[in-house]
Amino acid sequence: MDVPGPVTRRAAAAATMLLRTARVPRECWFVPTALLCAYGFFASLRPSEPFLTPYLLGPDKNLTEREETLEGPRAVILDRAVVNQGQRQKEEKKVFNEIYPVWTYSYLVLLFPVFLATDFLRYKPVVLLQGLSLIVTWFMLLYAQGLLAIQFLEFFYGIATATEIAYYSYIYSVVDLSMYQKVTSYCRSATLVGFTVGSVLGQILVSVAGWSLFSLNVISLTCVSVAFAVAWFLPMPQKSLFFHHVPPSCRGANGVKVHSGGIATDTSASNHLPQWEDVESKIPLNTEEPPMEEQESKPDRLLVLKVLWNDFLVCYSSHPLLCWSVWWALSTCGYFQVVNYAQGLWEQVMPSRHAAIYNGGVEAVSTLLGAVAVFAVGYIKISWSIWGELTLSLFSLLIAAAVYIMDTVGNIWVCYTSYVVFRIIYMLLITIATFQIAANLSMERYALVFGVNTFIALALQTLLTLIVVDASGLGLEITTQFFIYAGYFALIAVVFLSNGAVNILKKYRKPEDPESSSQVTTS
Repeated sequence: MDVPGPVTRRAAAAATMLLRTARVPRECWFVPTALLCAYGFFASLRPSEPFLTPYLLGPDKNLTEREETLEGPRAVILDRAVVNQGQRQKEEKKVFNEIYPVWTYSYLVLLFPVFLATDFLRYKPVVLLQGLSLIVTWFMLLYAQGLLAIQFLEFFYGIATATEIAYYSYIYSVVDLSMYQKVTSYCRSATLVGFTVGSVLGQILVSVAGWSLFSLNVISLTCVSVAFAVAWFLPMPQKSLFFHHVPPSCRGANGVKVHSGGIATDTSASNHLPQWEDVESKIPLNTEEPPMEEQESKPDRLLVLKVLWNDFLVCYSSHPLLCWSVWWALSTCGYFQVVNYAQGLWEQVMPSRHAAIYNGGVEAVSTLLGAVAVFAVGYIKISWSIWGELTLSLFSLLIAAAVYIMDTVGNIWVCYTSYVVFRIIYMLLITIATFQIAANLSMERYALVFGVNTFIALALQTLLTLIVVDASGLGLEITTQFFIYAGYFALIAVVFLSNGAVNILKKYRKPEDPESSSQVTTS
């Protein structure tokens, strides 16, 4: 009779966990997914967002002290127009060079602490923090006055965007692995639909119903408040990736993870931490279910950071992953800058006080067409290992051309069209980059890699903002900024063109190497 050893104990524990999991109805995924989709929909349903720049430059906000116009018979209409034009330029400079950069800085500073807090607090509290930050942001948009107050508003919006990581990772902690693809599509579709509906609603209310931009912000505040209320009903996850790690009792021998559809090897954090490995051999062989607090391992905080660093080194040791990640970081930096300041460029080409604006319609169209392009990615047949870098180079060049046309052609409809093309190409490429990175990962560290890529993109964006946008730096005009952004994407295209050409030459020379070496040996 065999003596129960560590392997048999692991197998028994795995069987126990599988039996325990089998008793959980598969329908349990529906409630948290539906609640999270409802939260994402209402949190993204913000009809005032496409009109943020015109709102800040309008009469509702007092970003600069008003100057007195000339008095007396000499005060002609031309004098008043000159004063108003100067006042407008001051307001634009404050919005573009002193207010919008605050969001970039706060997003960068908060991203890594929020990443750790999301795992430590188990997602739901951070989702609630995002909802609360959105409420504070739109409440201040309605009632805050003055430059300093609007800068605080941008800081709270930075909190809201940094905490998005909790929304996109929460669902994986409460549903089965076999449901990942389905729930991911549901949650991302909910936010996409919410943003599109909000943009269309805002455009209709402004262009057809003649609503004020203040009224649009009231609707946005109401929607994010509903999202915050929905978030309270989300079930609290019992596990997370690092700080609340469920011990590998659901694994077979040698760290093999069993899930529907086959067996997959897993080199997760539990394989790096000795105390997590030791827990496997100490699980009592009984049929009673221990409380969740006993199932969880409590790793040392510094050890968690060490695991993160080791996993980072392992993930980025892959050359294809590193290549796609570099493009991700560089292009996302430029994308953030263009999207953040596009409304400012449109305001320069066609001021909202002089004509009707269609910002909401443009955002809706670009989102829908981008979704169609993303859907078409699944049907593209190409050897990305060979042609991937050249593809990135070609489309980066098209992005540079779209940004350049947007900046130099003084027609608002050309600007709108170029912006739509810009967003479609970026959404197409970032989708390709996402699944290429996932395909080249040697371990389940998607959140880590995506988070690091986003952090690098924000660091580059912060540097670009400090030099080009911020009033303490060059503080360039909006048209000059977009000329620099076009050159930035052109530089990305050149880098990937040269690197892709070198890699193609190497791949086509490899078959010749064995023949040449055999000729040398025979001779």
